[in-house]
Amino acid sequence: MFEKQYDVIVVGAGHAGSEAAAAAANMGSKTLLITMNLQNIAQMSCNPAMGGIAKGQIVREIDAMGGYSGIVSDTSAIQFKMLNKSKGPAMWSPRVQSDRMRFAEDWRIKLEQTPNLDFYQEMVAGLIIKNEKIVGVRTSLGLEIFAKTVVCTNGTFLNGLIHIGDKQFGGGRAGERAATGITKDLIDVGFESGRMKTGTPPRVDGRSLDYSKMTEQPGDDIPGKFSYSDETRPLTKQRSCHMTYTSNEVHEILKEGFDRSPMFNGRIRSIGPRYCPSIEDKINRFADKDRHQLFVEPEGWNTVEVYVNGFSTSLPEDVQFKALKSVAGFENVKFFRPGYAIEYDYFPPTQLKHTLETKLVEGLYFAGQINGTTGYEEAACQGMMAGINAALKVQEQDEFILKRNEAYIGVLIDDLITKGTEEPYRMFTSRAEYRTLLRQDNADFRLTEKSYNIGLASEDRMRKMEEKKEKSLKFVNFLKDLSVAPEEANPVLEKKKSSPMKQSDKVFKVFSRPQITMEDVKNFSGVEEFIAEHDLNEEMIEQTEIQVKYSGYIQKEKNNADKLNRLEDIRIPKNFDYSKIKSMSFEAREKLNKIQPTSVSQASRISGVSPNDISVLLVYMGR
Repeated sequence: MFEKQYDVIVVGAGHAGSEAAAAAANMGSKTLLITMNLQNIAQMSCNPAMGGIAKGQIVREIDAMGGYSGIVSDTSAIQFKMLNKSKGPAMWSPRVQSDRMRFAEDWRIKLEQTPNLDFYQEMVAGLIIKNEKIVGVRTSLGLEIFAKTVVCTNGTFLNGLIHIGDKQFGGGRAGERAATGITKDLIDVGFESGRMKTGTPPRVDGRSLDYSKMTEQPGDDIPGKFSYSDETRPLTKQRSCHMTYTSNEVHEILKEGFDRSPMFNGRIRSIGPRYCPSIEDKINRFADKDRHQLFVEPEGWNTVEVYVNGFSTSLPEDVQFKALKSVAGFENVKFFRPGYAIEYDYFPPTQLKHTLETKLVEGLYFAGQINGTTGYEEAACQGMMAGINAALKVQEQDEFILKRNEAYIGVLIDDLITKGTEEPYRMFTSRAEYRTLLRQDNADFRLTEKSYNIGLASEDRMRKMEEKKEKSLKFVNFLKDLSVAPEEANPVLEKKKSSPMKQSDKVFKVFSRPQITMEDVKNFSGVEEFIAEHDLNEEMIEQTEIQVKYSGYIQKEKNNADKLNRLEDIRIPKNFDYSKIKSMSFEAREKLNKIQPTSVSQASRISGVSPNDISVLLVYMGR
């Protein structure tokens, strides 16, 4: 049937579980992926899209390290957009609209082609823990499967409860049962648990919509892609999304159902995602707004099913239907299924180490919504990191941790385990203090070599990254050495309303001017020839432009990051007793004893720990 002993068992096959299984197996660990339904591997439970603000950077980081999310996002995309192009490159964020069915199919095919990976369909009903160490899992049929490490990626399934108006029923997702048993086992060994809530909008029949009353939202004229690998290609055709708005009339209809809404009648007590609120929450919290945007997103190339982004709701289905019929373009709408809210168990992530291994049970890792996050991308990157560290633990290798100045993934994990979260955590560029360093264009420079050194990223990826790095640097140095005369540069400068030159100067310096683009620089003699001679592709050219235009900002952030890393290097002994430091505030002693930070830098980021407390700690440690 399957092996009785594995290196790594991954529980759950959502975005976190799929990346965890891929990482562990690709690093040579004998891995088992257990899920309640093998037909739903990497199911897009909510919106059919990957990436977006900060999330797109995460997908590129996953790809740079050899994960599958970027590749599958490319192969199943129906539209590509680079968001925030009007801002600096630190804010550029790739996003794809996805074919929901193809996304899940491509993920399953990728996993089935992965060596060292077995599959089994059943519910994991319990964890086998002995002497504070994980030794395996127990299924609902009573099977015991043993492993050296276990990664729990349970999503919204742990004691999941679905709400539609005054109706509620157990479930981890529409049409799928909840998972029971694991929460009790974890609480029994001392874990603290909580409840969170998320929601999803109705899906409707696209044939019943009038798109002439909406605003078309096409993809980029020249679409890009997520993956750095040559395994995928940019789209040559795309499907448009559309945008419409709610109105005061829609809001009044929705308010009629508030007394039957589980959000307002006390049935739902847990906290939902602040940055993706339900439509009833929006009109309640932002009563001064007379309309809200709705994005009408196709679910795939060939299906007529449409996702109504911005209309997440748990109101009764008759109220949902009546309100949507009053939205422009939805007058004759037909429902495929109503929106709903779901409550589920999570475990506050301050109970984890930076590796995502739990502090209470050795060899047990948590990833995804079990840690209080929301979003496919946040889940996927945690899954990959948990899978990596589970494999390294089995191999008795050093743990793999990304710092805050190395990756958005590092920011996310550090935020979770240091600060915890009481509402579903979503990544934003504003959470990263070094976002100029953590751009979507350089994730391969930052992470591919690190991943290659632990046995995950392939040699091909490593070679491709080195070639891009080497050729980009050569191009930068060429522009530093190449001079341009005023008579050649001034026509370009005048056209761009930039001050004319009085004497020859280096192209690098001219290029550094805000108005001047790479297309302008290509007009200078020698530049196009260099590009052709060295066979530079668009990625290398873009990388060169960013390195020239933002070199000052990049260097400044590197210097700041170096200062942070000096504190990161001051390690705090395991199980350090802060109660001895009487000159530290009581709140700081309490928080530090609970979280047990591994470095002074991490200690400084804990809520309630002041700079004065850190100074006292450094003196106590003799620093």
